[in-house]
Amino acid sequence: MALFFLTTHVAAQDADKLIHDVRTKLDQVNDYKANGKLKTDVSFLKIPISDVQVYYKKPNRFKVKKDGGISLLPKGGVSINLSSLLMGENVTAVNAGETVVNGIKVRIIKLLPLDENAEVILTTMYIDEQRLLVYKAVTTTRENGTYDIQMFYGKFEKYGLPDKVIFTFNTKDYKLPKGVTFEYESGESSKTTTDQLKNKKGKVEITYSNYVINQGISDAIFQQ
Repeated sequence: MALFFLTTHVAAQDADKLIHDVRTKLDQVNDYKANGKLKTDVSFLKIPISDVQVYYKKPNRFKVKKDGGISLLPKGGVSINLSSLLMGENVTAVNAGETVVNGIKVRIIKLLPLDENAEVILTTMYIDEQRLLVYKAVTTTRENGTYDIQMFYGKFEKYGLPDKVIFTFNTKDYKLPKGVTFEYESGESSKTTTDQLKNKKGKVEITYSNYVINQGISDAIFQQ
């Protein structure tokens, strides 16, 4: 029995340390501005690939800006920004074994909030222990359903910043605007509501071409 508790305690410590180390790596980025291509894939909508600017500032400010049109990003307690998912200290980290993501061996860590009223109920991280990179995160929320994020790394991996992010969600679970004009596959524009988005899968993909890191960003950017 004593050995069981000792093993469990060591596993919990290992999980906490891994999350701490990943946070420390991400913490070297105070802010960034990035250019990228945004691709939105929702089964019955026709939304062209568009150029976007992405802004981040500690501790949790994040904005995707697109000139004209609509970026179909869910509202509420949802973020495609990894730092926001990891910023809370008020969680318990639990080791849940190992698996392989995109050919890479990763550790599975479950993050459980200590606040019973927190919007996020559970986040599961898939982490490369050697490079301290999160390759996948699956988050379950109280009001916005479950969504997952996949990250692909390249030139900016030393900062923990991905070259590509794929964000997948179920549109019925999200708080979208009451009336928005979309362009349907027929080429016609029409107004739709959240009722018409029920039972539809959505995917947002951002491929980054560059980052400008730690050069300072005005708070006004996030108020526009």
